[in-house]
Amino acid sequence: MASSFLPHASTHLLILGASRLDGGLGKLAVGSSTRSRRRLQVNAGGSTYGNHFRVSTFGESHGGGVGCVIDGCPPRLPLSEADMQLDLDRRRPGQNRITTDRKETDTCKISSGVSQGLTTGTPIHVFVPNAGQRGQDYKELFSAYRPSHADLTYDFKYGIRSVEGGGRSSARETIARVAAGAVAKKILKQFAGTEVLAYVSQVHKVVLPQDAVDHESLTLDQIESNIARCPDPEYAEKMIDAIETVRAKGDSVGGVVTCIVRNAPTGLGSPVFDKLEAELAKAALSLPATKGFEIGSGFAGTYLTGSEHNDEFYMAGDGRIRTRTNRSGGIQGGISNGEIIHMRIALKPTPTIGKRQNTVTRERQEMELMAPGRQEPCVAPRAVPVVEAMVALVLVDQLMAQFAQNYMFPINQQLQESFELPPRHEPANV
Repeated sequence: MASSFLPHASTHLLILGASRLDGGLGKLAVGSSTRSRRRLQVNAGGSTYGNHFRVSTFGESHGGGVGCVIDGCPPRLPLSEADMQLDLDRRRPGQNRITTDRKETDTCKISSGVSQGLTTGTPIHVFVPNAGQRGQDYKELFSAYRPSHADLTYDFKYGIRSVEGGGRSSARETIARVAAGAVAKKILKQFAGTEVLAYVSQVHKVVLPQDAVDHESLTLDQIESNIARCPDPEYAEKMIDAIETVRAKGDSVGGVVTCIVRNAPTGLGSPVFDKLEAELAKAALSLPATKGFEIGSGFAGTYLTGSEHNDEFYMAGDGRIRTRTNRSGGIQGGISNGEIIHMRIALKPTPTIGKRQNTVTRERQEMELMAPGRQEPCVAPRAVPVVEAMVALVLVDQLMAQFAQNYMFPINQQLQESFELPPRHEPANV
């Protein structure tokens, strides 16, 4: 077995080197098999998230549309387009005076994986057509790079890019994440009573005090009560004023979105490389415009001593082990402990602004550029449902991983969380 394997492996190494030197797979070493060539094919990365609940997104900002394929969704979950449309409407552009004026209905269509209102356990295909494309606005970008956009880096990586609207780097790609996240949120709610809620806690220099929001009683209605998506009406007005002021100047500002998870199952996440906060950070930082992630006390915890920062345990009246404080943010050792998970995501100022800026062309010539496209003065309010979606996708994937590893055999009921599982059907007598 070893003698047949080693030459096969070394052949692949030689072929890979030869393909690089010769300039392509068309000049592979003589004698390489079709199987060898097939194994050298590279799968495109970066468009799929998840191991058990897998979501692949597709589409460009100014193409025919965007969408996703959801694989691994449990069967028999009640699901319709309406379940996704609520969050898609919260994300869509042109919904109020502080968002981009691009007009889209963002109406979704499920074309597979659902039958008679229930998921079938097979891949779910969701598509949202583009209606407000203005590709002609981007002709100048065939040669000029917009400051702080992905134009230059996409060219560095691929040697080609979709110019109009930024293609895959556009925030329009997040439509697919929101659609998939709506499914994830429904699974979490029905299975474990878990809720994922996000809100704007900072716009530029307007910072909502941390004790201004009660995370135990926070509701979606409070968040959606104003266009800033800040649950405190007084600070919401300050945020709206800050956004409108900077918009009038043709500029933009950044912000912070706070996200909480209530009734998170215990035991989610794994030690070392797959810690729950590491997965949440990756998911959050994969979103457009994100530049920072904090969980629990975050960077503020560095100002405390261990005795000040530690979350002491106590026995609650219901027999559960709780923590008196929650500076860990609901996660300890990379594993959820049942407390509210709370995190903050920093979003940079929108790079598309109504001011002339210095840049460089593809031909390496310096020039001035007025970035085309429709400006959004602050992305934070529309990012709220997108952050919720990514957090939900992480939690569902981790919940499935928890079952796959730890629930095949009877659980330790004294320590592990118990979920009510459907009764098993006894095999029929043969």
